[in-house]
Amino acid sequence: MEKEWVFEDIEVESYSGYKGEESPRAFVHLGKRFEVLEILDRWYEGGVDPKALRHDYFRVKTREGEIFLLRYTPRYQSWTLCRSLPAPGFSNN
Repeated sequence: MEKEWVFEDIEVESYSGYKGEESPRAFVHLGKRFEVLEILDRWYEGGVDPKALRHDYFRVKTREGEIFLLRYTPRYQSWTLCRSLPAPGFSNN
C-alpha cells in the first residue's frame, strides 16, 4: 500500500553553528516536548541550484526511544515533522 506524507509545523530548539540551524536538540509536537537523544541519519534534498528549494532531513531518536523524521527548510527557516499515512483507496466508480 502506498503512503501519503504529511508535514506538520513544529517548534525546534536547535544547535546553531556558523551555518545557522545545524541540528535539532529538542522539538515540540502537539504540545509535548521531545528531547533529541541522537541523530540517527541526516541528508538533504535540493541539489546545488540556488533557485531550488533545499530541505535538510534528520531522523532522530528521542529520550523516550521514539524515532521521528524532521525536515528543515533553510529558505523559510521552518521546521516540520514528517510522517507517513496509508494513502486513501480510490474506487473506479
